Amino acid sequence: MGQRRFLNRSLLIILTGAAILSVFTYLIGRTALFLFADYLWYEKTAAAFLLLAEAFIMVHALGYFLNIYHANRTRPVDPAAPTAEREIPSATAPRFSYEQALKILPTENPPELAVVVAAHNEPLWLIEETLTCFYNLTYPNKRIFLLDDTRYDPSEQRSAEMAKYRQAIEDLCQGIGVHLFRRPWRGAKAGMINDFLAFLNDRAPAGFEFTRSPLDVEPFNIEYVAVFDADMNPLPEFAEPLIAQLESEPNLAFIQTPQYYSNFETNRVARAAGMQQAIFYEYICEGKSSQDAMFCCGTNVIFRRAALEDVGGFDETSVTEDFATSLRFHARGWRSAYINRLSAFGQGPQDLGAYFKQQFRWALGTVGLFRTVLQAMVRTPRQLSLAKWWEYSLSGTHYFVGWVFLIMVLSPTLYLLLGVPSFFARADIYLLFFFPYILLTITLFAFAMSQRKYRLRELVTGIVLQATAFPVYIKASLLGILGVRGSFTVTPKAGSNGLPLRALWPHLALIVLCTAAITWGVLRGVFEQEPLWALVVNTLWCSYHLTLLLAVFYFNHQPQEQTA
Repeated sequence: MGQRRFLNRSLLIILTGAAILSVFTYLIGRTALFLFADYLWYEKTAAAFLLLAEAFIMVHALGYFLNIYHANRTRPVDPAAPTAEREIPSATAPRFSYEQALKILPTENPPELAVVVAAHNEPLWLIEETLTCFYNLTYPNKRIFLLDDTRYDPSEQRSAEMAKYRQAIEDLCQGIGVHLFRRPWRGAKAGMINDFLAFLNDRAPAGFEFTRSPLDVEPFNIEYVAVFDADMNPLPEFAEPLIAQLESEPNLAFIQTPQYYSNFETNRVARAAGMQQAIFYEYICEGKSSQDAMFCCGTNVIFRRAALEDVGGFDETSVTEDFATSLRFHARGWRSAYINRLSAFGQGPQDLGAYFKQQFRWALGTVGLFRTVLQAMVRTPRQLSLAKWWEYSLSGTHYFVGWVFLIMVLSPTLYLLLGVPSFFARADIYLLFFFPYILLTITLFAFAMSQRKYRLRELVTGIVLQATAFPVYIKASLLGILGVRGSFTVTPKAGSNGLPLRALWPHLALIVLCTAAITWGVLRGVFEQEPLWALVVNTLWCSYHLTLLLAVFYFNHQPQEQTA
């Protein structure tokens, strides 16, 4: 088994090297063809946009390949350790098992852990399920806090209903043994957690409410803070290995663990979104962590309280406060880590509307923070290592993929409908550069994920779902660049509804455009026949994009089952 694992890892590294080489070869060839071609100005303009889009894809592909390489390096271990332990991949395997953590942590008085969930008008059944999972955590010295950020406005028409909901929350917390914290609304999730931290430091905001659990009357002496979303259910042994590692590495600000969706079996949107998450958490996070560039993902994470206070708490200027706060940690010299261990399950978006809301918030905050990353990179380039700047730049620019998708769709349609070329080469030259790149990329991706027991067919659904969000990414990235902060929105957790057709007008417009281009391309191929291969290649690209666009109707559905 060990030898087979070694051979697979070696093959993965070889494929990674070959894929990286193919990226550089394709980019150099494409750039040369663009620079030395003699075409009209509008053709050059169209070609420039396509080249920029392809360069974006290549750079991010390069980042992914490098993450695969970093994730497969081995960390130094004790030579006397068993062979199986020497083969553990670096940086992201748990440093301590549950049993080892129990031996390391003090038996009598282990470090105090606050288990925190910020909830905003979440369904009662969801909160009860989450708090019950917190109660079942095996870590002995834990204090559970519900940060209820629901707005209870007596002037609203639903005031009686909300008063009933408020009392139900209080009864639930009292029954399970959970401390309840409320305060006047501001700053969304980041503001709520910051106000809670201020409360722990006897600097509670005006108008706060705190209801102590009658089952836990000891004074607070919290050293670590575990943060979860309201729909996340941690496994009982979540905390011990992570706190043991935090105790052994005093410069570690936080440890992030992956997210998995529990509703993937009955919901195609949640299943595809889960596959999208898997691509991120399997190699990308591992590669970032191996370079000490892992950022917080907002849930399933344990923070060192001293580190949070050192950076002034969570960044409230961004709707992705987790990503923004991670930059603060790294700028202050704190380290971060990612442990690729199944530790919690949550609810994925159950319909296309919920998925689009989630992606819009992530994209808006991430692109908005990229402006901060660029400014800091120019003003204080030595503040972070080159590897960290690289990883933050990749993450910060990821959501420009919506513009890239739009350019990739428009380029072949312009050629077929208007005769405007965007790739200045014969079809055989194009295939000579493109085929090795695409073949190696798909092979590496499929092989790498197969090592983690994922099938390519399942992963493709996640990639296709992301493609359907292109108008969301375009809008969010534009607002993010302009500095529009936006408002924090919670991804709906219950029920599912399809979007009306008018909400899908960008998809419908491109579907009509691609259909017209394919039809005209076929007619040109039949009657003009020159240049035949260029017509064939561009028609195939239009057909591929049309397939991706039509997938929006597959995901925009009413599921047969709903979580309740």
